[in-house]
Amino acid sequence: MITGAHFLLYSRDADADRQYLRDVLGFTGVDAGHGWLILGLPPAEIAVHPAGQSFVQKHAGHELLGAVLYLMCDDIHATVKAIAAKGGSASEIETVDWGIRTTLHLPSGSELGLYQPTHPTAIAFRP
Repeated sequence: MITGAHFLLYSRDADADRQYLRDVLGFTGVDAGHGWLILGLPPAEIAVHPAGQSFVQKHAGHELLGAVLYLMCDDIHATVKAIAAKGGSASEIETVDWGIRTTLHLPSGSELGLYQPTHPTAIAFRP
């Protein structure tokens, strides 16, 4: 039986991005050994989007289905303000067909999606 999901984020500065997720976004977790943090996430949902071409990620000798991660919030303006108070920054907030979105700037130079959905969500549903 499926008991959870484990996302892999690839970073040019994994230690700094782990610290950001822990200290700025407030994710708690465990030390898997040698300072390697595995952080808990809030409830999640999954959507399958059509792709015009293969969108894969090679991992452990297999071509796994590619994925994009967006964190979700109820009030994007308040969330971005709280993140800024802890030293984080985000791109301009914009409204799109499926919600209000921005990207969070990680210490590694990468970005992580954040949005306030305007569509129905499956967060309340549990398999």
